[in-house]
Amino acid sequence: MGPCDRPWRDRAELMTSVREPHVPVFDRSPEEERRHRKQRLAAAFRIFGRLGFDEGIAGHITARDPERTDCFWVNPFGMSFKQIRVADLLLVDHDGEVVEGHWPVNRAAFAIHSAVHAARPEVVAAAHSHSVHGKAFSALHRPLLALTQDSCIFWRDHAVDTDYGGVANDVEEGKRIAAALGGNKAAILANHGLLTVGQSVDEATFWFTSMERTCQAQLLAEAAGEPEEIPDDVAEGVHAHVGSPLAGWFSAQPLFDWILAEQPDCLEE
Repeated sequence: MGPCDRPWRDRAELMTSVREPHVPVFDRSPEEERRHRKQRLAAAFRIFGRLGFDEGIAGHITARDPERTDCFWVNPFGMSFKQIRVADLLLVDHDGEVVEGHWPVNRAAFAIHSAVHAARPEVVAAAHSHSVHGKAFSALHRPLLALTQDSCIFWRDHAVDTDYGGVANDVEEGKRIAAALGGNKAAILANHGLLTVGQSVDEATFWFTSMERTCQAQLLAEAAGEPEEIPDDVAEGVHAHVGSPLAGWFSAQPLFDWILAEQPDCLEE
């Protein structure tokens, strides 16, 4: 068995050992939890790169450190999503200083993500990039509609920040974005792009990929005619089924299995 077979087999063993899928827990080993988060983070960047969510030097995904909870791991400023490995990740503290790593940090990444992580202690990961359909939809300054089963993931669970203030290099701008996000899983940042959060890197990654496609689907539907919304009572039930942290984590597993099979070098430490 080669390394490309391992992710799928690990998950298959997990699924046969329990009645329901569950997010990995590392109660006794913060070192293993840190390694796991960093591995998932590196893989998440490769997923974003492979799906075309990169735009020059823009975009960032963060993962809170399990011990130094006021610090987070993030991508090096100026490195392609398509090349990031575990070894390349930076640990940044609450002052924006690089604690571990040799590259500079994106100031916008610090401004936005430090505020989000501070405001939401339960959030492990946050994802933001300038994906094509997300930034196109963000120019409309309005929320997503419940038009499809997948869009119900975000039913009454996303915010619209309509107050674009330029490049988010300022800490106060990050705090304003975090306030706009509130307790939601996602936000549409007007004239900018999408932001998603989760209790795992996997969850935040899946919410982002799903939200990008939901923006695309709504743009297509509205370009073709006048789409019919799903009734609130139905949307609420669907949201409960497909919009939970566990649903987000589990829905992400095929993406991570695929990218680790295709690009196992992202795990190099």
